[in-house]
Amino acid sequence: MKRLALLLLFLCGIGWALFNFHGLESQGEFSSIVLDFREDISESQLEQDLASLSNDFKLKPRYNSEFSLDDHLVIVEGDQSLLKALRVSALSKATEYIEPNYNYKASFAPNDPDFSRQWNLKSIGMTEAWQTSRGKGVTVAVIDTGVSRVSDLKKTNLVGGYDFVNDRRDASDDNGHGTHVAGTVAQSTNNNHGVAGIAYEANIMPLKVLAASGGGTTSDIAEAIRFAADHKADVINMSLGGGGFSEAMDEAIAYAHNKGVTIVAAAGNAGRNAAEFPGRYNHVIAVSATGPDGQKAGYSNYGAGVDIAAPGGVVSSSDSTTGILQNTVDAKTGKSIFEYFQGTSMASPHVAGVAALIHAQGIQNPDQIERILTQSATKVEKDPLNNFGAGQLNAAAAVSLAANQNAAVHLDINRSFASRRWLFRFNPQAMQLLPKLLMLGLAWVLSTTVKDGLPRRWSWSLLAGVVLGSCGLFFFKGLYFADCPQWPLRLIGSSIAEWGTVFRGGFAVNPITASALVPFLLMAALLGHPSGKWFAVGSGLGMTGALTVYGLFMPNLVWLGSHPISRIYLLVNAVLCYALVRLATRQE
Repeated sequence: MKRLALLLLFLCGIGWALFNFHGLESQGEFSSIVLDFREDISESQLEQDLASLSNDFKLKPRYNSEFSLDDHLVIVEGDQSLLKALRVSALSKATEYIEPNYNYKASFAPNDPDFSRQWNLKSIGMTEAWQTSRGKGVTVAVIDTGVSRVSDLKKTNLVGGYDFVNDRRDASDDNGHGTHVAGTVAQSTNNNHGVAGIAYEANIMPLKVLAASGGGTTSDIAEAIRFAADHKADVINMSLGGGGFSEAMDEAIAYAHNKGVTIVAAAGNAGRNAAEFPGRYNHVIAVSATGPDGQKAGYSNYGAGVDIAAPGGVVSSSDSTTGILQNTVDAKTGKSIFEYFQGTSMASPHVAGVAALIHAQGIQNPDQIERILTQSATKVEKDPLNNFGAGQLNAAAAVSLAANQNAAVHLDINRSFASRRWLFRFNPQAMQLLPKLLMLGLAWVLSTTVKDGLPRRWSWSLLAGVVLGSCGLFFFKGLYFADCPQWPLRLIGSSIAEWGTVFRGGFAVNPITASALVPFLLMAALLGHPSGKWFAVGSGLGMTGALTVYGLFMPNLVWLGSHPISRIYLLVNAVLCYALVRLATRQE
Protein backbone atom coordinates (compact mmCIF):
# COMPACT_ATOMS: atom_id res chain seq x y z
CA MET A 1 0.00 0.00 0.00
CA LYS A 2 2.86 2.38 0.85
CA ARG A 3 4.53 1.61 -2.43
CA LEU A 4 1.32 2.34 -4.33
CA ALA A 5 0.89 5.64 -2.49
CA LEU A 6 4.49 6.57 -3.25
CA LEU A 7 3.95 5.75 -6.90
CA LEU A 8 0.77 7.85 -7.14
CA LEU A 9 2.42 10.76 -5.37
CA PHE A 10 5.39 10.54 -7.72
CA LEU A 11 3.15 10.50 -10.81
CA CYS A 12 0.99 13.39 -9.61
CA GLY A 13 3.99 15.56 -8.76
CA ILE A 14 5.80 15.05 -12.04
CA GLY A 15 2.53 15.22 -13.99
CA TRP A 16 1.76 18.59 -12.47
CA ALA A 17 5.23 19.80 -13.45
CA LEU A 18 4.76 18.59 -17.01
CA PHE A 19 1.52 20.45 -17.51
CA ASN A 20 2.62 23.63 -15.77
CA PHE A 21 6.21 23.87 -16.95
CA HIS A 22 5.59 26.62 -19.49
CA GLY A 23 4.40 29.17 -16.96
CA LEU A 24 1.86 31.89 -17.37
CA GLU A 25 0.82 33.19 -20.75
CA SER A 26 1.91 36.68 -21.67
CA GLN A 27 -0.70 39.41 -21.36
CA GLY A 28 -1.63 42.27 -23.68
CA GLU A 29 -0.53 45.89 -23.46
CA PHE A 30 -2.29 48.47 -21.28
CA SER A 31 -1.69 51.96 -19.94
CA SER A 32 -4.78 52.31 -17.76
CA ILE A 33 -6.62 50.26 -15.15
CA VAL A 34 -10.30 49.43 -14.62
CA LEU A 35 -11.79 49.43 -11.09
CA ASP A 36 -15.33 48.10 -10.90
CA PHE A 37 -16.66 49.27 -7.50
CA ARG A 38 -19.45 47.18 -6.02
CA GLU A 39 -22.98 48.47 -6.62
CA ASP A 40 -23.99 47.76 -3.01
CA ILE A 41 -21.61 50.26 -1.43
CA SER A 42 -23.00 53.67 -0.47
CA GLU A 43 -22.34 56.87 -2.34
CA SER A 44 -20.37 58.25 0.58
CA GLN A 45 -18.18 55.14 0.67
CA LEU A 46 -17.61 55.44 -3.06
CA GLU A 47 -16.59 59.07 -2.69
CA GLN A 48 -14.12 58.11 0.07
CA ASP A 49 -12.62 55.41 -2.15
CA LEU A 50 -12.24 57.81 -5.08
CA ALA A 51 -10.63 60.32 -2.73
CA SER A 52 -8.21 57.60 -1.64
CA LEU A 53 -7.22 57.07 -5.26
CA SER A 54 -6.56 60.80 -5.57
CA ASN A 55 -4.77 61.33 -2.27
CA ASP A 56 -3.01 58.05 -1.48
CA PHE A 57 -2.09 57.02 -5.03
CA LYS A 58 -1.91 60.51 -6.61
CA LEU A 59 -4.28 59.45 -9.39
CA LYS A 60 -7.08 61.17 -11.29
CA PRO A 61 -9.97 58.68 -11.33
CA ARG A 62 -12.69 59.14 -13.94
CA TYR A 63 -15.78 57.30 -15.02
CA ASN A 64 -15.34 55.51 -18.33
CA SER A 65 -18.45 57.20 -19.77
CA GLU A 66 -21.83 58.53 -18.72
CA PHE A 67 -23.08 54.94 -18.87
CA SER A 68 -20.57 53.89 -16.20
CA LEU A 69 -22.18 55.84 -13.34
CA ASP A 70 -24.61 53.11 -12.32
CA ASP A 71 -21.98 50.37 -12.71
CA HIS A 72 -19.37 52.35 -10.77
CA LEU A 73 -16.80 51.62 -13.49
CA VAL A 74 -13.78 53.85 -12.86
CA ILE A 75 -10.60 54.30 -14.95
CA VAL A 76 -7.15 55.41 -13.73
CA GLU A 77 -3.90 55.74 -15.65
CA GLY A 78 -1.28 53.22 -14.56
CA ASP A 79 0.99 50.26 -15.31
CA GLN A 80 1.66 46.77 -13.98
CA SER A 81 3.22 47.98 -10.72
CA LEU A 82 0.21 50.17 -9.93
CA LEU A 83 -2.13 47.29 -10.79
CA LYS A 84 -0.39 45.09 -8.22
CA ALA A 85 -0.50 47.84 -5.59
CA LEU A 86 -4.23 48.45 -6.08
CA ARG A 87 -5.03 44.75 -5.87
CA VAL A 88 -3.43 44.43 -2.44
CA SER A 89 -4.82 47.73 -1.12
CA ALA A 90 -7.97 48.22 0.96
CA LEU A 91 -9.76 49.26 -2.24
CA SER A 92 -9.85 45.64 -3.36
CA LYS A 93 -12.56 44.94 -0.76
CA ALA A 94 -14.79 47.62 -2.25
CA THR A 95 -14.41 46.42 -5.85
CA GLU A 96 -15.67 43.46 -7.83
CA TYR A 97 -12.45 43.40 -9.81
CA ILE A 98 -9.37 45.48 -10.63
CA GLU A 99 -7.91 44.64 -14.03
CA PRO A 100 -5.88 46.05 -16.94
CA ASN A 101 -7.71 48.21 -19.46
CA TYR A 102 -6.14 46.41 -22.42
CA ASN A 103 -5.36 48.24 -25.65
CA TYR A 104 -6.96 46.87 -28.81
CA LYS A 105 -6.17 47.88 -32.39
CA ALA A 106 -8.10 47.69 -35.62
CA SER A 107 -6.49 45.45 -38.22
CA PHE A 108 -5.12 47.22 -41.29
CA ALA A 109 -5.80 45.59 -44.64
CA PRO A 110 -4.05 47.26 -47.60
CA ASN A 111 -5.99 47.91 -50.79
CA ASP A 112 -3.61 45.93 -52.99
CA PRO A 113 -6.01 43.72 -55.02
CA ASP A 114 -3.94 40.53 -54.71
CA PHE A 115 -3.19 40.89 -51.00
CA SER A 116 -5.78 38.16 -50.38
CA ARG A 117 -3.40 35.71 -52.09
CA GLN A 118 -0.57 36.48 -49.68
CA TRP A 119 -1.27 33.84 -47.07
CA ASN A 120 2.31 34.28 -45.92
CA LEU A 121 1.84 37.86 -44.72
CA LYS A 122 -1.33 37.00 -42.87
CA SER A 123 0.31 34.01 -41.19
CA ILE A 124 2.96 36.21 -39.54
CA GLY A 125 0.45 38.86 -38.38
CA MET A 126 1.33 41.68 -40.77
CA THR A 127 -2.04 43.45 -40.55
CA GLU A 128 -1.45 43.89 -36.81
CA ALA A 129 2.25 44.74 -37.17
CA TRP A 130 1.55 47.55 -39.65
CA GLN A 131 -0.36 49.39 -36.93
CA THR A 132 2.96 49.95 -35.16
CA SER A 133 5.68 50.07 -37.82
CA ARG A 134 6.09 50.10 -41.60
CA GLY A 135 9.87 50.41 -41.77
CA LYS A 136 10.07 54.14 -42.50
CA GLY A 137 13.63 55.42 -42.88
CA VAL A 138 15.29 51.98 -42.77
CA THR A 139 17.52 50.78 -45.62
CA VAL A 140 17.56 47.08 -46.51
CA ALA A 141 20.37 45.88 -48.78
CA VAL A 142 19.24 43.02 -51.03
CA ILE A 143 22.39 41.09 -51.99
CA ASP A 144 21.09 38.97 -54.84
CA THR A 145 20.61 39.00 -58.63
CA GLY A 146 19.82 42.72 -58.59
CA VAL A 147 16.53 44.59 -58.41
CA SER A 148 14.48 45.97 -61.29
CA ARG A 149 11.83 48.66 -60.82
CA VAL A 150 8.83 46.60 -61.85
CA SER A 151 5.31 47.98 -61.74
CA ASP A 152 4.71 47.24 -58.05
CA LEU A 153 8.05 48.73 -56.96
CA LYS A 154 7.44 52.15 -58.49
CA LYS A 155 6.54 53.73 -55.15
CA THR A 156 9.31 51.93 -53.27
CA ASN A 157 12.42 54.02 -52.70
CA LEU A 158 15.51 52.41 -54.27
CA VAL A 159 18.81 53.87 -53.05
CA GLY A 160 22.16 53.65 -54.81
CA GLY A 161 23.48 50.14 -55.17
CA TYR A 162 26.07 48.37 -57.30
CA ASP A 163 26.47 45.49 -59.74
CA PHE A 164 29.52 43.52 -58.57
CA VAL A 165 29.14 40.99 -61.39
CA ASN A 166 29.54 43.51 -64.18
CA ASP A 167 31.26 46.29 -62.17
CA ARG A 168 28.75 49.05 -62.78
CA ARG A 169 26.30 51.24 -60.88
CA ASP A 170 23.20 49.85 -62.56
CA ALA A 171 22.16 46.84 -60.46
CA SER A 172 19.16 45.78 -62.53
CA ASP A 173 17.90 42.23 -62.29
CA ASP A 174 18.38 39.85 -65.25
CA ASN A 175 17.15 36.77 -63.38
CA GLY A 176 14.03 37.71 -61.39
CA HIS A 177 15.11 36.23 -58.07
CA GLY A 178 16.39 39.45 -56.47
CA THR A 179 13.39 41.53 -57.50
CA HIS A 180 11.03 38.93 -56.03
CA VAL A 181 13.01 38.99 -52.76
CA ALA A 182 12.98 42.80 -52.69
CA GLY A 183 9.21 42.70 -53.15
CA THR A 184 8.73 40.61 -50.02
CA VAL A 185 10.79 43.15 -48.08
CA ALA A 186 9.26 46.35 -49.44
CA GLN A 187 6.77 45.91 -52.29
CA SER A 188 4.85 49.13 -52.87
CA THR A 189 1.80 48.70 -50.65
CA ASN A 190 -1.66 50.24 -50.33
CA ASN A 191 -1.30 51.56 -53.88
CA ASN A 192 -4.31 49.80 -55.45
CA HIS A 193 -1.96 47.58 -57.44
CA GLY A 194 -0.56 44.08 -57.12
CA VAL A 195 0.54 42.81 -53.75
CA ALA A 196 1.99 44.05 -50.44
CA GLY A 197 5.44 44.08 -48.85
CA ILE A 198 6.44 43.78 -45.21
CA ALA A 199 8.43 46.99 -44.60
CA TYR A 200 6.95 48.94 -47.49
CA GLU A 201 8.14 52.33 -46.25
CA ALA A 202 11.76 51.12 -46.11
CA ASN A 203 14.42 51.79 -48.74
CA ILE A 204 15.86 49.01 -50.90
CA MET A 205 19.58 48.98 -51.77
CA PRO A 206 20.08 46.64 -54.76
CA LEU A 207 23.45 44.85 -54.76
CA LYS A 208 23.95 42.41 -57.62
CA VAL A 209 26.35 39.56 -56.84
CA LEU A 210 24.61 36.76 -58.76
CA ALA A 211 24.62 36.60 -62.57
CA ALA A 212 21.63 35.84 -64.79
CA SER A 213 22.36 32.14 -64.24
CA GLY A 214 21.97 32.61 -60.48
CA GLY A 215 25.62 31.98 -59.64
CA GLY A 216 28.16 34.23 -57.94
CA THR A 217 31.44 34.27 -56.05
CA THR A 218 32.58 34.70 -52.47
CA SER A 219 34.62 37.80 -53.31
CA ASP A 220 31.66 39.63 -54.85
CA ILE A 221 29.38 38.76 -51.93
CA ALA A 222 32.00 39.85 -49.36
CA GLU A 223 32.49 43.16 -51.19
CA ALA A 224 28.73 43.71 -51.34
CA ILE A 225 28.44 43.17 -47.59
CA ARG A 226 31.13 45.80 -46.95
CA PHE A 227 29.52 48.15 -49.49
CA ALA A 228 26.18 47.87 -47.68
CA ALA A 229 27.78 48.58 -44.31
CA ASP A 230 29.73 51.57 -45.67
CA HIS A 231 26.68 53.06 -47.41
CA LYS A 232 24.45 53.06 -44.33
CA ALA A 233 22.39 49.95 -44.87
CA ASP A 234 20.60 48.93 -41.67
CA VAL A 235 19.64 45.39 -42.68
CA ILE A 236 21.19 42.96 -45.18
CA ASN A 237 19.27 40.11 -46.79
CA MET A 238 21.16 37.30 -48.52
CA SER A 239 18.81 34.80 -50.15
CA LEU A 240 21.72 32.73 -51.39
CA GLY A 241 23.85 29.88 -50.14
CA GLY A 242 26.50 27.27 -50.87
CA GLY A 243 30.26 26.97 -50.88
CA GLY A 244 32.33 26.56 -47.75
CA PHE A 245 33.81 28.67 -45.01
CA SER A 246 35.51 31.84 -46.29
CA GLU A 247 37.72 34.14 -44.22
CA ALA A 248 36.86 36.99 -46.58
CA MET A 249 33.13 36.63 -46.06
CA ASP A 250 33.50 35.97 -42.34
CA GLU A 251 35.50 39.21 -41.96
CA ALA A 252 32.99 41.14 -44.08
CA ILE A 253 30.09 39.92 -41.93
CA ALA A 254 31.94 40.82 -38.73
CA TYR A 255 32.71 44.25 -40.22
CA ALA A 256 29.05 44.89 -41.07
CA HIS A 257 27.88 43.63 -37.68
CA ASN A 258 30.32 45.93 -35.89
CA LYS A 259 28.82 48.84 -37.86
CA GLY A 260 25.35 47.96 -36.57
CA VAL A 261 23.94 46.03 -39.55
CA THR A 262 21.46 43.19 -38.98
CA ILE A 263 22.26 40.33 -41.37
CA VAL A 264 19.74 37.70 -42.48
CA ALA A 265 20.33 34.73 -44.80
CA ALA A 266 18.55 31.67 -46.20
CA ALA A 267 19.28 28.34 -44.48
CA GLY A 268 19.41 26.52 -47.83
CA ASN A 269 17.22 24.25 -49.93
CA ALA A 270 19.10 20.93 -49.76
CA GLY A 271 16.77 19.38 -47.17
CA ARG A 272 19.71 18.50 -44.92
CA ASN A 273 20.38 19.01 -41.23
CA ALA A 274 22.62 22.08 -41.22
CA ALA A 275 22.31 25.65 -42.46
CA GLU A 276 24.44 26.58 -45.46
CA PHE A 277 26.92 29.42 -45.64
CA PRO A 278 26.45 32.37 -45.24
CA GLY A 279 23.63 31.44 -42.84
CA ARG A 280 26.01 29.53 -40.59
CA TYR A 281 28.40 32.42 -39.92
CA ASN A 282 28.36 34.21 -36.59
CA HIS A 283 26.14 37.32 -36.55
CA VAL A 284 23.88 35.95 -39.32
CA ILE A 285 20.24 34.99 -38.72
CA ALA A 286 19.66 31.75 -40.65
CA VAL A 287 16.06 31.20 -41.79
CA SER A 288 14.36 27.89 -42.61
CA ALA A 289 11.18 27.75 -44.69
CA THR A 290 7.61 26.71 -43.88
CA GLY A 291 4.58 26.08 -46.05
CA PRO A 292 1.00 27.32 -45.64
CA ASP A 293 0.36 24.59 -43.08
CA GLY A 294 3.10 25.97 -40.83
CA GLN A 295 5.22 22.84 -41.22
CA LYS A 296 8.80 22.83 -42.48
CA ALA A 297 8.93 22.77 -46.27
CA GLY A 298 10.43 19.54 -47.57
CA TYR A 299 13.26 21.30 -49.40
CA SER A 300 14.32 23.43 -46.42
CA ASN A 301 17.49 22.78 -44.46
CA TYR A 302 17.03 22.33 -40.71
CA GLY A 303 19.02 21.41 -37.61
CA ALA A 304 22.30 23.01 -36.59
CA GLY A 305 22.59 26.71 -37.35
CA VAL A 306 18.88 27.41 -38.02
CA ASP A 307 17.73 30.38 -35.93
CA ILE A 308 14.12 30.99 -36.98
CA ALA A 309 11.52 29.84 -39.51
CA ALA A 310 9.42 31.93 -41.90
CA PRO A 311 7.04 31.31 -44.82
CA GLY A 312 8.91 30.05 -47.88
CA GLY A 313 6.04 28.51 -49.78
CA VAL A 314 5.52 25.18 -51.52
CA VAL A 315 4.90 25.30 -55.26
CA SER A 316 3.64 22.18 -57.01
CA SER A 317 2.57 21.39 -60.55
CA SER A 318 -1.04 21.23 -59.40
CA ASP A 319 -1.07 24.30 -57.14
CA SER A 320 1.27 27.27 -57.33
CA THR A 321 -0.84 29.47 -55.04
CA THR A 322 0.81 27.92 -51.99
CA GLY A 323 4.03 29.67 -52.99
CA ILE A 324 5.10 33.24 -52.20
CA LEU A 325 3.53 35.77 -54.58
CA GLN A 326 5.45 38.95 -55.45
CA ASN A 327 6.07 41.17 -58.46
CA THR A 328 9.27 40.39 -60.32
CA VAL A 329 10.85 40.53 -63.76
CA ASP A 330 10.58 37.82 -66.42
CA ALA A 331 14.19 36.84 -67.13
CA LYS A 332 13.35 35.93 -70.76
CA THR A 333 11.30 38.95 -71.76
CA GLY A 334 12.32 41.55 -69.16
CA LYS A 335 8.65 42.29 -68.50
CA SER A 336 7.02 42.84 -65.12
CA ILE A 337 5.16 39.75 -63.88
CA PHE A 338 3.56 38.47 -60.70
CA GLU A 339 4.89 35.04 -59.85
CA TYR A 340 4.76 32.43 -57.07
CA PHE A 341 8.23 31.32 -55.90
CA GLN A 342 9.30 28.87 -53.21
CA GLY A 343 12.47 28.44 -51.14
CA THR A 344 14.36 29.56 -48.09
CA SER A 345 15.23 32.47 -50.40
CA MET A 346 11.63 33.55 -49.97
CA ALA A 347 11.64 32.91 -46.21
CA SER A 348 14.72 35.03 -45.50
CA PRO A 349 13.28 38.40 -46.69
CA HIS A 350 10.30 37.91 -44.38
CA VAL A 351 12.71 38.03 -41.44
CA ALA A 352 14.73 40.88 -42.98
CA GLY A 353 11.52 42.86 -43.48
CA VAL A 354 10.43 42.39 -39.87
CA ALA A 355 13.96 43.33 -38.75
CA ALA A 356 13.44 46.59 -40.64
CA LEU A 357 10.14 47.16 -38.80
CA ILE A 358 11.96 46.71 -35.49
CA HIS A 359 14.82 49.01 -36.54
CA ALA A 360 12.31 51.71 -37.48
CA GLN A 361 11.14 51.69 -33.87
CA GLY A 362 14.54 52.97 -32.76
CA ILE A 363 16.24 49.67 -31.92
CA GLN A 364 19.49 49.68 -33.88
CA ASN A 365 21.69 47.09 -32.19
CA PRO A 366 21.70 43.96 -34.41
CA ASP A 367 22.01 41.59 -31.45
CA GLN A 368 19.01 43.19 -29.78
CA ILE A 369 17.02 42.97 -33.02
CA GLU A 370 17.88 39.28 -33.28
CA ARG A 371 16.81 38.69 -29.68
CA ILE A 372 13.49 40.38 -30.33
CA LEU A 373 12.93 38.27 -33.46
CA THR A 374 13.69 35.01 -31.68
CA GLN A 375 11.93 35.81 -28.39
CA SER A 376 8.75 36.93 -30.16
CA ALA A 377 8.69 33.92 -32.50
CA THR A 378 5.81 31.49 -32.10
CA LYS A 379 7.39 28.58 -30.27
CA VAL A 380 7.12 25.06 -31.65
CA GLU A 381 7.20 22.78 -28.61
CA LYS A 382 7.83 19.52 -30.41
CA ASP A 383 10.80 20.28 -32.62
CA PRO A 384 13.48 17.64 -31.94
CA LEU A 385 15.17 18.15 -35.32
CA ASN A 386 15.31 21.95 -34.95
CA ASN A 387 13.20 22.59 -38.03
CA PHE A 388 12.15 26.00 -36.70
CA GLY A 389 15.02 27.30 -34.56
CA ALA A 390 13.52 29.71 -32.02
CA GLY A 391 10.11 29.26 -33.65
CA GLN A 392 7.97 30.68 -36.45
CA LEU A 393 8.34 34.35 -37.32
CA ASN A 394 5.65 36.51 -35.69
CA ALA A 395 5.75 40.09 -36.99
CA ALA A 396 2.94 41.33 -34.75
CA ALA A 397 4.60 40.00 -31.59
CA ALA A 398 8.02 41.30 -32.72
CA VAL A 399 6.97 44.91 -33.15
CA SER A 400 4.97 44.73 -29.92
CA LEU A 401 8.02 43.45 -28.04
CA ALA A 402 10.18 46.11 -29.66
CA ALA A 403 7.74 48.80 -28.55
CA ASN A 404 8.23 47.72 -24.96
CA GLN A 405 11.76 48.95 -24.31
CA ASN A 406 11.68 47.48 -20.81
CA ALA A 407 10.96 43.97 -22.03
CA ALA A 408 13.13 41.40 -20.32
CA VAL A 409 15.89 40.02 -22.49
CA HIS A 410 16.31 36.30 -21.89
CA LEU A 411 19.34 34.22 -22.77
CA ASP A 412 18.63 31.89 -25.68
CA ILE A 413 20.19 28.66 -24.47
CA ASN A 414 20.31 27.29 -27.99
CA ARG A 415 22.39 30.25 -29.17
CA SER A 416 24.68 30.07 -26.14
CA PHE A 417 25.76 26.59 -27.17
CA ALA A 418 26.08 27.45 -30.86
CA SER A 419 29.31 27.79 -32.80
CA ARG A 420 28.61 28.71 -36.39
CA ARG A 421 31.91 27.59 -37.88
CA TRP A 422 31.89 24.13 -36.33
CA LEU A 423 28.13 24.03 -35.92
CA PHE A 424 27.96 22.34 -32.56
CA ARG A 425 24.47 22.87 -31.25
CA PHE A 426 22.47 21.67 -28.28
CA ASN A 427 18.67 21.61 -28.40
CA PRO A 428 17.24 20.97 -24.90
CA GLN A 429 13.72 20.58 -26.34
CA ALA A 430 14.68 17.32 -27.99
CA MET A 431 15.69 15.73 -24.68
CA GLN A 432 12.20 15.70 -23.11
CA LEU A 433 13.95 16.10 -19.76
CA LEU A 434 10.95 15.91 -17.40
CA PRO A 435 9.24 12.95 -19.12
CA LYS A 436 12.53 11.06 -19.26
CA LEU A 437 13.23 11.60 -15.57
CA LEU A 438 9.68 10.49 -14.81
CA MET A 439 10.17 7.29 -16.85
CA LEU A 440 13.41 6.48 -15.05
CA GLY A 441 11.95 7.34 -11.63
CA LEU A 442 8.87 5.23 -12.24
CA ALA A 443 11.02 2.27 -13.30
CA TRP A 444 12.97 2.60 -10.03
CA VAL A 445 9.78 2.78 -7.95
CA LEU A 446 8.45 -0.35 -9.69
CA SER A 447 11.72 -2.15 -9.01
CA THR A 448 11.01 -1.87 -5.27
CA THR A 449 7.83 -3.91 -5.76
CA VAL A 450 9.87 -6.87 -7.06
CA LYS A 451 13.03 -6.33 -5.02
CA ASP A 452 12.84 -9.85 -3.54
CA GLY A 453 13.41 -11.23 -7.01
CA LEU A 454 16.29 -8.84 -7.86
CA PRO A 455 19.91 -9.09 -6.72
CA ARG A 456 20.73 -6.98 -3.66
CA ARG A 457 23.39 -5.15 -5.60
CA TRP A 458 22.33 -4.07 -9.04
CA SER A 459 24.66 -5.30 -11.74
CA TRP A 460 25.67 -3.17 -14.69
CA SER A 461 23.52 -5.32 -16.97
CA LEU A 462 20.41 -4.71 -14.84
CA LEU A 463 21.10 -0.97 -14.67
CA ALA A 464 21.75 -0.82 -18.42
CA GLY A 465 18.44 -2.59 -19.09
CA VAL A 466 16.50 -0.17 -16.86
CA VAL A 467 18.10 2.90 -18.46
CA LEU A 468 17.77 1.65 -22.01
CA GLY A 469 14.20 0.54 -21.45
CA SER A 470 13.04 3.74 -19.76
CA CYS A 471 14.87 6.88 -20.94
CA GLY A 472 17.98 5.95 -22.89
CA LEU A 473 20.94 8.33 -22.87
CA PHE A 474 18.44 11.07 -23.64
CA PHE A 475 20.85 14.02 -23.58
CA PHE A 476 22.43 12.78 -26.82
CA LYS A 477 19.17 13.53 -28.66
CA GLY A 478 19.80 17.25 -28.24
CA LEU A 479 23.25 17.28 -29.88
CA TYR A 480 24.06 18.36 -33.44
CA PHE A 481 27.51 18.29 -35.03
CA ALA A 482 28.22 20.17 -38.25
CA ASP A 483 26.95 18.34 -41.33
CA CYS A 484 26.95 14.90 -39.70
CA PRO A 485 23.59 13.06 -39.75
CA GLN A 486 21.83 13.41 -36.45
CA TRP A 487 20.09 10.04 -36.39
CA PRO A 488 23.03 8.16 -34.73
CA LEU A 489 22.81 10.58 -31.80
CA ARG A 490 19.03 10.12 -31.68
CA LEU A 491 19.57 6.34 -31.64
CA ILE A 492 21.98 6.57 -28.70
CA GLY A 493 19.63 8.96 -26.91
CA SER A 494 16.45 6.93 -27.45
CA SER A 495 14.88 4.30 -25.26
CA ILE A 496 13.90 0.91 -26.71
CA ALA A 497 10.31 2.08 -27.21
CA GLU A 498 11.57 4.96 -29.38
CA TRP A 499 13.87 2.96 -31.65
CA GLY A 500 11.10 2.50 -34.22
CA THR A 501 11.03 6.23 -35.03
CA VAL A 502 14.73 7.11 -34.88
CA PHE A 503 14.96 7.92 -38.59
CA ARG A 504 11.76 9.95 -38.84
CA GLY A 505 12.28 11.97 -35.64
CA GLY A 506 9.37 13.47 -33.75
CA PHE A 507 7.80 12.35 -30.49
CA ALA A 508 5.48 9.62 -31.75
CA VAL A 509 6.49 6.01 -31.00
CA ASN A 510 6.17 2.92 -33.16
CA PRO A 511 3.60 0.43 -31.78
CA ILE A 512 5.96 -2.46 -32.60
CA THR A 513 8.90 -1.27 -30.50
CA ALA A 514 6.63 0.41 -27.93
CA SER A 515 5.13 -2.90 -26.85
CA ALA A 516 5.66 -5.86 -24.53
CA LEU A 517 6.96 -7.82 -27.52
CA VAL A 518 10.49 -6.46 -27.04
CA PRO A 519 11.02 -7.46 -23.37
CA PHE A 520 9.25 -10.78 -24.11
CA LEU A 521 11.78 -11.62 -26.84
CA LEU A 522 14.68 -10.45 -24.69
CA MET A 523 13.58 -12.56 -21.76
CA ALA A 524 12.95 -15.58 -23.96
CA ALA A 525 16.46 -15.29 -25.40
CA LEU A 526 18.45 -14.24 -22.33
CA LEU A 527 16.85 -15.74 -19.22
CA GLY A 528 19.29 -18.62 -19.33
CA HIS A 529 22.29 -16.29 -19.53
CA PRO A 530 23.89 -15.34 -16.17
CA SER A 531 24.07 -11.59 -16.82
CA GLY A 532 21.88 -11.24 -19.90
CA LYS A 533 18.79 -12.21 -17.91
CA TRP A 534 19.21 -9.14 -15.70
CA PHE A 535 19.45 -6.92 -18.78
CA ALA A 536 16.18 -8.45 -20.00
CA VAL A 537 14.49 -7.94 -16.63
CA GLY A 538 15.81 -4.36 -16.41
CA SER A 539 14.53 -3.55 -19.91
CA GLY A 540 11.09 -4.82 -18.85
CA LEU A 541 11.09 -2.53 -15.81
CA GLY A 542 12.32 0.42 -17.88
CA MET A 543 9.75 -0.11 -20.61
CA THR A 544 7.00 -0.34 -18.00
CA GLY A 545 7.97 3.14 -16.83
CA ALA A 546 8.34 4.51 -20.36
CA LEU A 547 5.05 3.13 -21.72
CA THR A 548 3.17 4.27 -18.61
CA VAL A 549 4.40 7.86 -19.02
CA TYR A 550 3.67 7.80 -22.75
CA GLY A 551 0.22 6.38 -22.11
CA LEU A 552 -0.69 8.88 -19.38
CA PHE A 553 0.88 12.07 -20.68
CA MET A 554 2.01 11.66 -24.31
CA PRO A 555 -0.11 9.04 -26.08
CA ASN A 556 1.09 9.36 -29.67
CA LEU A 557 1.57 6.36 -31.92
CA VAL A 558 2.76 6.22 -35.50
CA TRP A 559 -0.26 5.61 -37.79
CA LEU A 560 -2.75 6.35 -34.97
CA GLY A 561 -1.59 9.70 -33.64
CA SER A 562 -3.13 10.79 -30.32
CA HIS A 563 -6.28 8.70 -30.73
CA PRO A 564 -7.70 7.27 -27.46
CA ILE A 565 -6.75 3.82 -28.75
CA SER A 566 -3.09 4.92 -28.54
CA ARG A 567 -3.44 5.59 -24.82
CA ILE A 568 -5.13 2.23 -24.20
CA TYR A 569 -2.52 0.40 -26.28
CA LEU A 570 0.41 1.94 -24.42
CA LEU A 571 -1.03 1.39 -20.95
CA VAL A 572 -2.02 -2.21 -21.69
CA ASN A 573 1.51 -2.94 -22.93
CA ALA A 574 2.95 -1.25 -19.83
CA VAL A 575 0.95 -3.68 -17.68
CA LEU A 576 2.12 -6.62 -19.82
CA CYS A 577 5.75 -5.51 -19.46
CA TYR A 578 5.37 -5.42 -15.69
CA ALA A 579 3.68 -8.83 -15.71
CA LEU A 580 6.66 -10.26 -17.61
CA VAL A 581 9.02 -8.81 -15.01
CA ARG A 582 7.02 -10.37 -12.17
CA LEU A 583 7.01 -13.69 -13.96
CA ALA A 584 10.76 -13.60 -14.60
CA THR A 585 11.67 -12.58 -11.06
CA ARG A 586 9.41 -15.25 -9.52
CA GLN A 587 11.44 -17.86 -11.35
CA GLU A 588 14.47 -16.69 -9.42
